[in-house]
Amino acid sequence: MALVSLIVLLPAIAWACAAIWFDGPSARPLAAALALGFGGLCGVVLFARRWPLVQRVVATVAALGLVVSWWLSLEPSNDRDWADEVARLPRVQFEGDTVLIENVRAFEYASETEYDAVWKQRRIDLSKVRGMDFALSYWSSPWIAHTIVSWNFEDAPPLSISIETRKERTESYSAVLGFFRQFELYYVVAEETDLIGLRTHHRQEDVYLYRLRVTADRARALLVDYLETIEALADEPRWYNAATHNCTTTIRRHVQHVAAGNPFDWRILVNGRIDELGYERGNVDTSLPFEELRRRSAISEKARERPIDGGFSAWIREGLPGGSAPR
Repeated sequence: MALVSLIVLLPAIAWACAAIWFDGPSARPLAAALALGFGGLCGVVLFARRWPLVQRVVATVAALGLVVSWWLSLEPSNDRDWADEVARLPRVQFEGDTVLIENVRAFEYASETEYDAVWKQRRIDLSKVRGMDFALSYWSSPWIAHTIVSWNFEDAPPLSISIETRKERTESYSAVLGFFRQFELYYVVAEETDLIGLRTHHRQEDVYLYRLRVTADRARALLVDYLETIEALADEPRWYNAATHNCTTTIRRHVQHVAAGNPFDWRILVNGRIDELGYERGNVDTSLPFEELRRRSAISEKARERPIDGGFSAWIREGLPGGSAPR
Protein backbone atom coordinates (compact mmCIF):
# COMPACT_ATOMS: atom_id res chain seq x y z
CA MET A 1 0.00 0.00 0.00
CA ALA A 2 2.79 2.43 0.96
CA LEU A 3 4.75 1.65 -2.22
CA VAL A 4 1.67 2.06 -4.42
CA SER A 5 0.92 5.42 -2.79
CA LEU A 6 4.44 6.65 -3.49
CA ILE A 7 4.33 5.46 -7.10
CA VAL A 8 1.11 7.38 -7.66
CA LEU A 9 1.64 10.47 -5.52
CA LEU A 10 5.27 11.38 -6.16
CA PRO A 11 4.76 11.99 -9.93
CA ALA A 12 1.59 13.95 -9.08
CA ILE A 13 3.52 16.13 -6.64
CA ALA A 14 6.24 16.70 -9.24
CA TRP A 15 3.59 17.75 -11.79
CA ALA A 16 1.97 20.12 -9.27
CA CYS A 17 5.33 21.76 -8.52
CA ALA A 18 5.96 22.19 -12.25
CA ALA A 19 2.47 23.64 -12.76
CA ILE A 20 3.09 26.21 -10.02
CA TRP A 21 6.47 27.08 -11.55
CA PHE A 22 5.29 27.39 -15.15
CA ASP A 23 1.74 28.66 -14.70
CA GLY A 24 2.04 30.42 -11.34
CA PRO A 25 3.12 33.99 -10.56
CA SER A 26 5.04 35.79 -13.27
CA ALA A 27 7.59 36.82 -10.63
CA ARG A 28 10.04 33.91 -10.88
CA PRO A 29 11.37 34.04 -7.30
CA LEU A 30 7.83 33.87 -5.95
CA ALA A 31 6.89 31.01 -8.28
CA ALA A 32 10.02 29.11 -7.27
CA ALA A 33 9.31 29.65 -3.57
CA LEU A 34 5.73 28.43 -3.95
CA ALA A 35 6.74 25.37 -6.00
CA LEU A 36 9.52 24.37 -3.62
CA GLY A 37 7.35 25.09 -0.59
CA PHE A 38 4.51 22.96 -1.92
CA GLY A 39 6.83 20.09 -2.80
CA GLY A 40 8.54 20.26 0.59
CA LEU A 41 5.25 20.37 2.50
CA CYS A 42 3.90 17.37 0.60
CA GLY A 43 7.13 15.50 1.23
CA VAL A 44 6.99 16.18 4.96
CA VAL A 45 3.35 15.07 5.16
CA LEU A 46 3.82 11.99 3.00
CA PHE A 47 6.83 10.72 4.93
CA ALA A 48 5.66 11.68 8.44
CA ARG A 49 5.66 8.16 9.85
CA ARG A 50 4.10 9.22 13.13
CA TRP A 51 0.81 9.63 11.19
CA PRO A 52 -1.15 6.67 9.86
CA LEU A 53 -0.58 6.08 6.15
CA VAL A 54 -4.20 6.77 5.26
CA GLN A 55 -4.07 10.21 6.89
CA ARG A 56 -0.83 11.05 5.06
CA VAL A 57 -2.30 10.03 1.71
CA VAL A 58 -5.55 11.93 2.29
CA ALA A 59 -3.69 15.09 3.32
CA THR A 60 -1.41 14.89 0.26
CA VAL A 61 -4.32 14.26 -2.09
CA ALA A 62 -6.19 17.23 -0.57
CA ALA A 63 -3.16 19.49 -1.18
CA LEU A 64 -2.90 18.23 -4.76
CA GLY A 65 -6.61 18.86 -5.21
CA LEU A 66 -6.10 22.53 -4.31
CA VAL A 67 -3.38 22.90 -6.94
CA VAL A 68 -5.48 21.11 -9.58
CA SER A 69 -8.49 23.32 -8.79
CA TRP A 70 -6.36 26.45 -9.15
CA TRP A 71 -4.77 25.16 -12.37
CA LEU A 72 -8.12 24.32 -13.95
CA SER A 73 -9.37 27.82 -13.11
CA LEU A 74 -6.76 29.49 -15.33
CA GLU A 75 -8.56 31.11 -18.27
CA PRO A 76 -7.27 31.23 -21.85
CA SER A 77 -7.53 34.48 -23.77
CA ASN A 78 -7.81 35.80 -27.31
CA ASP A 79 -6.46 39.18 -26.22
CA ARG A 80 -2.64 39.04 -26.20
CA ASP A 81 0.25 40.44 -28.24
CA TRP A 82 0.28 37.60 -30.77
CA ALA A 83 3.02 36.58 -33.16
CA ASP A 84 2.36 37.61 -36.77
CA GLU A 85 1.56 34.10 -38.02
CA VAL A 86 -1.27 33.68 -35.48
CA ALA A 87 -2.29 37.31 -35.15
CA ARG A 88 -5.73 36.87 -36.70
CA LEU A 89 -8.40 34.40 -35.76
CA PRO A 90 -10.23 32.71 -38.62
CA ARG A 91 -13.98 33.33 -38.61
CA VAL A 92 -16.60 31.18 -40.31
CA GLN A 93 -20.04 31.98 -41.69
CA PHE A 94 -22.30 29.18 -42.94
CA GLU A 95 -24.73 30.05 -45.72
CA GLY A 96 -26.29 26.73 -46.68
CA ASP A 97 -23.66 24.76 -48.61
CA THR A 98 -21.53 27.88 -48.96
CA VAL A 99 -19.04 28.79 -46.25
CA LEU A 100 -17.29 32.14 -45.99
CA ILE A 101 -13.97 31.91 -44.14
CA GLU A 102 -12.22 35.09 -43.02
CA ASN A 103 -8.48 35.28 -42.23
CA VAL A 104 -7.23 32.40 -44.33
CA ARG A 105 -3.44 32.60 -44.07
CA ALA A 106 -1.52 32.89 -47.34
CA PHE A 107 1.84 34.30 -46.28
CA GLU A 108 4.41 34.79 -49.03
CA TYR A 109 7.78 33.74 -47.62
CA ALA A 110 11.23 34.89 -48.63
CA SER A 111 12.55 32.86 -45.69
CA GLU A 112 11.09 31.44 -42.49
CA THR A 113 11.41 34.83 -40.78
CA GLU A 114 10.92 37.13 -43.79
CA TYR A 115 7.47 37.25 -45.33
CA ASP A 116 4.57 39.31 -46.54
CA ALA A 117 1.72 38.71 -44.10
CA VAL A 118 -1.17 38.02 -46.46
CA TRP A 119 -4.60 37.13 -45.06
CA LYS A 120 -7.39 36.16 -47.45
CA GLN A 121 -11.07 35.49 -47.54
CA ARG A 122 -12.24 32.23 -49.08
CA ARG A 123 -15.70 31.17 -50.02
CA ILE A 124 -16.02 27.40 -50.37
CA ASP A 125 -18.84 25.19 -51.57
CA LEU A 126 -19.31 22.19 -49.30
CA SER A 127 -21.07 20.29 -52.07
CA LYS A 128 -17.81 20.42 -54.06
CA VAL A 129 -15.69 18.65 -51.40
CA ARG A 130 -14.18 15.59 -53.06
CA GLY A 131 -11.69 14.19 -50.56
CA MET A 132 -8.92 14.73 -48.03
CA ASP A 133 -5.16 14.44 -47.81
CA PHE A 134 -2.96 14.07 -44.76
CA ALA A 135 0.52 15.57 -44.39
CA LEU A 136 3.25 14.62 -41.92
CA SER A 137 6.16 17.01 -41.47
CA TYR A 138 9.33 15.90 -39.64
CA TRP A 139 11.78 18.47 -38.33
CA SER A 140 13.91 16.39 -35.95
CA SER A 141 12.98 12.98 -34.55
CA PRO A 142 11.44 10.31 -36.81
CA TRP A 143 9.08 9.54 -33.94
CA ILE A 144 7.39 12.94 -33.79
CA ALA A 145 5.83 14.89 -36.67
CA HIS A 146 3.47 17.75 -37.25
CA THR A 147 0.17 16.80 -38.87
CA ILE A 148 -1.82 18.83 -41.40
CA VAL A 149 -5.13 18.00 -43.09
CA SER A 150 -6.11 19.34 -46.52
CA TRP A 151 -9.54 19.16 -48.15
CA ASN A 152 -9.80 18.84 -51.93
CA PHE A 153 -12.54 20.47 -53.99
CA GLU A 154 -13.91 19.83 -57.45
CA ASP A 155 -13.19 23.31 -58.76
CA ALA A 156 -10.98 25.10 -56.21
CA PRO A 157 -7.52 24.78 -54.64
CA PRO A 158 -7.23 22.66 -51.48
CA LEU A 159 -7.94 24.21 -48.09
CA SER A 160 -5.39 23.27 -45.45
CA ILE A 161 -5.84 23.30 -41.65
CA SER A 162 -3.12 22.87 -39.04
CA ILE A 163 -3.81 22.64 -35.30
CA GLU A 164 -1.09 24.52 -33.42
CA THR A 165 -0.18 26.66 -30.44
CA ARG A 166 -1.10 30.33 -30.51
CA LYS A 167 2.17 31.95 -29.48
CA GLU A 168 2.67 35.46 -28.22
CA ARG A 169 5.20 37.66 -29.98
CA THR A 170 7.93 36.89 -27.44
CA GLU A 171 7.21 33.16 -27.16
CA SER A 172 8.56 30.14 -28.95
CA TYR A 173 7.19 26.61 -28.85
CA SER A 174 8.40 24.31 -26.09
CA ALA A 175 7.38 20.66 -25.87
CA VAL A 176 7.60 20.86 -22.07
CA LEU A 177 5.55 24.05 -21.78
CA GLY A 178 2.98 22.48 -24.07
CA PHE A 179 1.91 20.21 -21.21
CA PHE A 180 0.95 23.22 -19.10
CA ARG A 181 -1.30 26.24 -19.60
CA GLN A 182 1.13 28.34 -21.59
CA PHE A 183 -0.38 28.34 -25.09
CA GLU A 184 -3.86 28.80 -26.47
CA LEU A 185 -5.18 26.37 -29.08
CA TYR A 186 -5.09 27.75 -32.63
CA TYR A 187 -6.33 26.41 -35.97
CA VAL A 188 -4.31 27.75 -38.89
CA VAL A 189 -6.67 27.84 -41.87
CA ALA A 190 -4.40 28.40 -44.83
CA GLU A 191 -3.42 27.85 -48.42
CA GLU A 192 -1.04 24.93 -48.97
CA THR A 193 1.49 27.37 -50.44
CA ASP A 194 1.77 28.67 -46.87
CA LEU A 195 1.39 25.69 -44.55
CA ILE A 196 3.18 23.08 -46.64
CA GLY A 197 5.41 25.36 -48.73
CA LEU A 198 6.84 26.93 -45.58
CA ARG A 199 7.93 23.50 -44.38
CA THR A 200 9.27 22.14 -47.67
CA HIS A 201 11.08 25.24 -48.94
CA HIS A 202 12.08 27.33 -45.93
CA ARG A 203 12.23 25.05 -42.90
CA GLN A 204 13.70 22.23 -44.98
CA GLU A 205 11.50 19.67 -43.22
CA ASP A 206 10.75 16.18 -44.51
CA VAL A 207 7.11 16.25 -45.59
CA TYR A 208 5.00 13.24 -46.58
CA LEU A 209 1.60 13.66 -48.22
CA TYR A 210 -0.95 10.82 -48.23
CA ARG A 211 -4.19 10.64 -50.20
CA LEU A 212 -6.83 9.43 -47.75
CA ARG A 213 -9.40 6.78 -48.61
CA VAL A 214 -12.48 8.66 -47.47
CA THR A 215 -15.86 9.35 -49.04
CA ALA A 216 -16.81 12.87 -50.06
CA ASP A 217 -19.64 12.84 -47.50
CA ARG A 218 -17.29 11.86 -44.68
CA ALA A 219 -14.71 14.47 -45.75
CA ARG A 220 -17.42 17.11 -45.87
CA ALA A 221 -18.74 16.20 -42.42
CA LEU A 222 -15.24 16.38 -40.95
CA LEU A 223 -14.63 19.79 -42.52
CA VAL A 224 -17.89 21.11 -41.07
CA ASP A 225 -16.89 19.80 -37.63
CA TYR A 226 -13.53 21.59 -37.92
CA LEU A 227 -15.14 24.83 -39.05
CA GLU A 228 -17.70 24.81 -36.25
CA THR A 229 -14.88 24.45 -33.73
CA ILE A 230 -12.88 27.21 -35.41
CA GLU A 231 -15.79 29.63 -35.13
CA ALA A 232 -16.38 28.63 -31.50
CA LEU A 233 -12.72 29.30 -30.64
CA ALA A 234 -13.04 32.86 -31.91
CA ASP A 235 -15.50 33.52 -29.08
CA GLU A 236 -14.35 31.03 -26.44
CA PRO A 237 -10.60 30.30 -26.50
CA ARG A 238 -9.24 26.99 -25.22
CA TRP A 239 -5.88 25.80 -23.99
CA TYR A 240 -3.51 23.78 -26.12
CA ASN A 241 -2.09 20.68 -24.42
CA ALA A 242 0.78 18.62 -25.82
CA ALA A 243 -0.95 15.38 -24.79
CA THR A 244 -4.70 15.93 -24.99
CA HIS A 245 -5.17 18.82 -27.43
CA ASN A 246 -2.28 18.73 -29.87
CA CYS A 247 -2.00 18.60 -33.66
CA THR A 248 -2.93 14.89 -33.79
CA THR A 249 -5.06 14.08 -30.74
CA THR A 250 -7.37 16.95 -31.68
CA ILE A 251 -7.76 15.52 -35.18
CA ARG A 252 -8.84 12.26 -33.55
CA ARG A 253 -11.46 14.16 -31.54
CA HIS A 254 -12.92 15.52 -34.76
CA VAL A 255 -12.86 12.08 -36.37
CA GLN A 256 -14.65 10.62 -33.35
CA HIS A 257 -17.39 13.24 -33.71
CA VAL A 258 -17.99 12.17 -37.31
CA ALA A 259 -17.22 8.44 -37.15
CA ALA A 260 -16.99 7.12 -33.61
CA GLY A 261 -15.33 3.78 -33.02
CA ASN A 262 -11.71 4.33 -34.02
CA PRO A 263 -9.80 2.73 -31.12
CA PHE A 264 -6.94 4.60 -29.50
CA ASP A 265 -3.43 3.55 -30.50
CA TRP A 266 -0.04 4.56 -29.07
CA ARG A 267 0.95 5.95 -32.48
CA ILE A 268 -1.59 8.74 -32.04
CA LEU A 269 0.76 10.10 -29.37
CA VAL A 270 4.04 9.01 -30.99
CA ASN A 271 2.67 10.44 -34.20
CA GLY A 272 5.74 10.02 -36.36
CA ARG A 273 4.41 6.51 -36.90
CA ILE A 274 0.79 7.44 -37.52
CA ASP A 275 1.08 6.83 -41.26
CA GLU A 276 1.88 3.21 -40.41
CA LEU A 277 -1.31 3.10 -38.33
CA GLY A 278 -3.31 4.58 -41.20
CA TYR A 279 -1.95 1.90 -43.51
CA GLU A 280 -2.91 -0.88 -41.09
CA ARG A 281 -6.44 0.53 -40.87
CA GLY A 282 -6.80 0.96 -44.62
CA ASN A 283 -7.08 4.75 -44.47
CA VAL A 284 -4.47 5.15 -47.23
CA ASP A 285 -3.55 3.24 -50.39
CA THR A 286 -2.71 -0.34 -49.42
CA SER A 287 -2.06 -1.63 -52.94
CA LEU A 288 1.66 -1.01 -52.34
CA PRO A 289 3.89 -2.28 -49.52
CA PHE A 290 3.97 0.36 -46.78
CA GLU A 291 7.63 1.29 -47.27
CA GLU A 292 7.05 1.83 -51.00
CA LEU A 293 3.95 3.94 -50.28
CA ARG A 294 5.96 6.03 -47.82
CA ARG A 295 8.81 6.51 -50.27
CA ARG A 296 6.47 7.67 -53.00
CA SER A 297 4.59 9.97 -50.59
CA ALA A 298 7.72 11.97 -49.71
CA ILE A 299 7.20 15.34 -51.39
CA SER A 300 9.90 17.70 -50.05
CA GLU A 301 12.54 17.13 -52.74
CA LYS A 302 9.93 17.25 -55.48
CA ALA A 303 8.38 20.40 -54.03
CA ARG A 304 11.72 22.18 -54.02
CA GLU A 305 12.24 21.54 -57.73
CA ARG A 306 10.12 24.58 -58.54
CA PRO A 307 9.14 27.84 -56.80
CA ILE A 308 5.94 28.12 -54.83
CA ASP A 309 3.21 29.37 -57.13
CA GLY A 310 -0.41 28.73 -58.07
CA GLY A 311 0.42 25.24 -59.32
CA PHE A 312 2.04 24.14 -56.05
CA SER A 313 -0.80 21.89 -54.82
CA ALA A 314 -1.13 20.06 -58.12
CA TRP A 315 2.65 19.68 -58.44
CA ILE A 316 3.23 18.07 -55.04
CA ARG A 317 0.41 15.58 -55.73
CA GLU A 318 1.66 14.55 -59.15
CA GLY A 319 2.34 10.82 -59.06
CA LEU A 320 1.14 10.30 -55.49
CA PRO A 321 -0.40 6.87 -54.89
CA GLY A 322 -4.11 6.73 -54.29
CA GLY A 323 -5.54 9.56 -56.35
CA SER A 324 -5.14 12.23 -58.98
CA ALA A 325 -4.05 15.83 -58.46
CA PRO A 326 -6.76 18.43 -57.76
CA ARG A 327 -7.45 21.07 -60.36
